[in-house]
Amino acid sequence: MKRILGALVLALVLAAPARAELKVTDDRGVTVTLPQSPRRIVSLLPSLTETVCELGECGRLVGVDRYSNYPASVLALPRVGGGIDPNIEAVVALKPDVVLMATSSRGAERLESLGVKVLAMEPRTAADVPRVMEKLGQLLQVPDAQRIWRAINAGVAAAAQSLPPAARGARVYFEVSRGPYAAGPGSFIGDVLQRLGARNIITPEMGPFPRINPEFVVKADPDLILIGDRNADGLEQRPGWAKLRAVREKRICVFDAAQSDVLVRPGPRMAEAARLLAGCLAAKAGK
Repeated sequence: MKRILGALVLALVLAAPARAELKVTDDRGVTVTLPQSPRRIVSLLPSLTETVCELGECGRLVGVDRYSNYPASVLALPRVGGGIDPNIEAVVALKPDVVLMATSSRGAERLESLGVKVLAMEPRTAADVPRVMEKLGQLLQVPDAQRIWRAINAGVAAAAQSLPPAARGARVYFEVSRGPYAAGPGSFIGDVLQRLGARNIITPEMGPFPRINPEFVVKADPDLILIGDRNADGLEQRPGWAKLRAVREKRICVFDAAQSDVLVRPGPRMAEAARLLAGCLAAKAGK
């Protein structure tokens, strides 16, 4: 009897399909192969952190970069430096199955040389966002990751519908960070602005997030300036900016740190970003 049972068990094992490897191709064109969906993940980009959590898999995160601060649960996780310059030793010590990071990060090659799997993704345009969400859904084996993008689209559409006609058509300048770096029309921020009826002073050929000469803004003379409070001090002292219509008429929307995080992260909170931008346009452009 034992011999028969043993033979049956062996037959069942041999008949069971082999667990298929999981393969995901990142934004570098590198195909990352994993034996199964990762259980231990380090995320070094806030938008990727937020998407993992929105997909219901926050529990797989074992470490994040210093800027990942949403949802609140990730604040308890170990911090492993910046996304661009992570602490390699700290990342390796967490024994991740995979590390999620930006393509612009300098840590990918070093981590890979130490045997750590790296998936590099960096959404910059509106088309990038659902593509990256789909990749993360594939990695985490979460069905219908596109539900997040559908919710974002619905939220942006609702924000656009809430705007009065007088708030549409304003020529806007959105400063992302010091440099200054601006959000161009091809960026995910520029796409939301366009859907809200705003006109970007940055031209498409300048790229999604170009570094610009401040004189460019002076010549363009936007109707409205959108900027984070980290960069807003001293606008009038920038050469020629005191003469800008937006500065003279105080048509400037200044966003605090928490609001800026929402606005510059191409992730699940983009509908919230649209509502923030719509509020700015209604308050300042609709005067």
